[in-house]
Amino acid sequence: MSQDSNARAYWSATLGLLAKVLVIWFLVSYGAGILFVEALNSIKLGSYPLGFWFAQQGSIYVFIALIFWYAKKMGEIDRKFGMAED
Repeated sequence: MSQDSNARAYWSATLGLLAKVLVIWFLVSYGAGILFVEALNSIKLGSYPLGFWFAQQGSIYVFIALIFWYAKKMGEIDRKFGMAED
């Protein structure tokens, strides 16, 4: 594989991962907190409606998990294409 095609494949994989992260981020922040709040509020988490919980703190937990997942997957992509800093 030439260096140019390796770089293109690397950026393609990186942008694909970034697109997945942004879709999840949008669905959790905008979707769960605003768009689907009425449907989610019919479900209770403890004594709080699920839509309220996502808007207040659930999305923060998802975002933190998303950061760790992104770092893990980006490390895998770096190793696959020989871009790791090890």
